[in-house]
Amino acid sequence: MGFRWTSPLAQVIAVGFICFCCPGMFNALNSLGGGGQVDSKVGQNANVALYTCFAVFGLLSGAIHNKLGPKWTIFLGCSTYVLYAGSLLNYNHRQNGAFTIAAGGILGVGAGMLWTAQGAMMMAYPREQQKGRYIGYFWGIFNMGAVLGSVIAFAINFDQTESKSLGDATYAVFIALMGVGTLIALSLCPPSKVTHANGDHIQIQPFPTWLGEIKAIFRLFLDWHMLVLIPMFLSSNWFYSYQFSTVNGRYFSLRTQSLNNILYWFAQIFGSYSFARVLDFQGVNRRKRALWGLTIITVCFVATWIGGIFFQRTFSIEDPHPNHDFKLGASYVGPLFLYMFYGLNDAAWQTYIYWLMGALSNDATVLSRYAGFYKCIQSSGAAISWRINAVGTAYMTELIICFALLVASIPGALFLALRIKDHTAEETYDLPPSLASDKQTQEQQF
Repeated sequence: MGFRWTSPLAQVIAVGFICFCCPGMFNALNSLGGGGQVDSKVGQNANVALYTCFAVFGLLSGAIHNKLGPKWTIFLGCSTYVLYAGSLLNYNHRQNGAFTIAAGGILGVGAGMLWTAQGAMMMAYPREQQKGRYIGYFWGIFNMGAVLGSVIAFAINFDQTESKSLGDATYAVFIALMGVGTLIALSLCPPSKVTHANGDHIQIQPFPTWLGEIKAIFRLFLDWHMLVLIPMFLSSNWFYSYQFSTVNGRYFSLRTQSLNNILYWFAQIFGSYSFARVLDFQGVNRRKRALWGLTIITVCFVATWIGGIFFQRTFSIEDPHPNHDFKLGASYVGPLFLYMFYGLNDAAWQTYIYWLMGALSNDATVLSRYAGFYKCIQSSGAAISWRINAVGTAYMTELIICFALLVASIPGALFLALRIKDHTAEETYDLPPSLASDKQTQEQQF
């Protein structure tokens, strides 16, 4: 069968390109430390505001998505990325930190909407045996945005060997690309029109009532599947403040930060796609794949973060800015590879989380709530970690907290992995009886 815009794969690829333009460019900015500003305090505090609002609206965005549908939810979410990048450009001229911090908070609202809708599409649209592959496709396209953003920053700032703020041209390019992503969102199809090659529709529950939707969301706090994953959710963005602001932003020169990020996000693409292939391997049952996946990410992150401890012993918060440049040669290679492995581990960690949640349901409505719950907990952790970073916590202390949270995530993930089934049995407990009885035959009209 030829290309169909209404196919699940086309829609997931489309949302991948949307995230290429919006969160991808944001990641390129954020991974420079302080949003590319030499005064990183403003960027750090904007991130605190961002992730605090993200936590609240991430939880509620499942209801918003289930009512508005992915097109308008993602469109509204993307528009806030443009505002945030514009606030950083404004800061170059007016040093209006309050505007940048407020824009960060608004971005938190929009990001909650975007990522909840994206998560629902990525987990619900593919067949059960293709979920890892679709996650890998999305993650690869999305992170190419961060790669491109880092290439742009590297090219524009190549002659800058000392740390300074990004120039206006860099911010202007990012704003333009974010605008393109926002417009692409308007091309997304309603879920009721998305069909598999054989004509099967994706599973969607009818929207009950706002009260029923809110009850279903808060019932997740009593769902053991979600509760055991809370440590894993909490840890999944916690380390960004340490990696971006402390390691990359503090240790390296501006142009080297951009070069590092090109390779960091490339490592993410490789990590997600290759790990997704393991999770979709059809030679063994899904439970065994879940255990294989957990074993792989555990070994990888333990080895990487132990290496990080040795690296962190070479500089501290009391030291002057090391300003290491890639032209130093051999002394640059070790820290670069460590930074790349941080990126690879992040991609594998989040791919595994999405795959586990996708193994719990095939229903877009249910999975939008799962995605919102995940983003709520994840962003709560990120808000705390960026605040820890902003107040000048010792670098080794930051690292140990990150490492400890990752280790604490393993028991809950193992508990769930041991109970993963080969096929998902859908539940209808969160619908009114009149809707639950015909859940399989009704189509949601967005």
